[in-house]
Amino acid sequence: MLILVNNVGSTSLKFKLYSMPEEKVLCESKIERIGSEKGSYLFQNCLSLYKNSIPNIPIESYSKGIDLFLANLTDKENGVIDSVNQIDGLGFKTVISKGYDGTVLLTDDVMQGMKDYLFIAPIHNKAYIDAIEQFKLILPNIPMIGVFETSFHQTIPLENKLYSLPYEWYQEYGIARKGYHGASFSYVAKQARKDNDYKYIIGCHLGGSSSICAIKDGKSFDSSFGFSLQTGLPHANRSGDADSYIVPFLQNEGLSWQEIRQGLDNRGGMLGISGVSNDFIEIQQAIEVGNERAKLAVDVFVVSIVRYIGAFSAEMGGLDKIVFTGGIGENSAMIRKKVCDKLEHLSVKLDNF
Repeated sequence: MLILVNNVGSTSLKFKLYSMPEEKVLCESKIERIGSEKGSYLFQNCLSLYKNSIPNIPIESYSKGIDLFLANLTDKENGVIDSVNQIDGLGFKTVISKGYDGTVLLTDDVMQGMKDYLFIAPIHNKAYIDAIEQFKLILPNIPMIGVFETSFHQTIPLENKLYSLPYEWYQEYGIARKGYHGASFSYVAKQARKDNDYKYIIGCHLGGSSSICAIKDGKSFDSSFGFSLQTGLPHANRSGDADSYIVPFLQNEGLSWQEIRQGLDNRGGMLGISGVSNDFIEIQQAIEVGNERAKLAVDVFVVSIVRYIGAFSAEMGGLDKIVFTGGIGENSAMIRKKVCDKLEHLSVKLDNF
């Protein structure tokens, strides 16, 4: 069987085509900075070692990214398969759907649940809905499976999950910390305990969307994400943690709900503080030429990460390992160093290679 796995990020697309059941990767692709004039595209045929890398390419939408990948996948000279119809199934790392957790077939009901929760996860759910519907047009008769981001966090204890709000809101509306990035943290939990049975792990998934997860005995114990993806660390465009009473205060000052929503969802986060970009590479470039607001955005980001690591290590009662992942976590040595330098009191020491 040929299974295509799809990861739709808030600004990225990633693909891997597997031959099953041997779990052999036939090809992989990574598309970054979707919506930017300076996107990047990478395709690698794992059988022939052919690689197609295109920097600074405008990728306006997820559908264009999908088309780029499928064109490479079925290319006569350097592709892996002759036709997309050879694919037997598709898997998606989905985010949230009303009434569904875990691994489910993406039926019309599940898709409607994702649409029902567009208000909670407008950027992520819209991206996934768009990508899945695009694939349904291309491959209408192939089963499509979603692994929802909230499933790994079902083990969070109720005392870590509840807000101090009317309990009836939890019972009737499910208002509680749901946690996201579950697929990433599930992998972190598994890999980090391979060589040593670590009890206390903190995962830092840092990228266009960022979060911290406390992992105790291999299970999710707490998450910086709350009910929505708006919470926790500063994100590329989204504000992260903010006092809830800022909203009625700004309304009283004359701002409309739409203006406030734009500030929280689209004009906040790293973009809002830096005033430069929502892209971390461009923020780093601005720092290099002396932009103080860009530096401030990075400092706020680092302090937020350290704040959650400190809180979660105290909650768990220990800290054995910190794992960095996500586009920024994997690629920015500067961020890793800044975070680790602030954690020396927890006996964190970064090796200088």
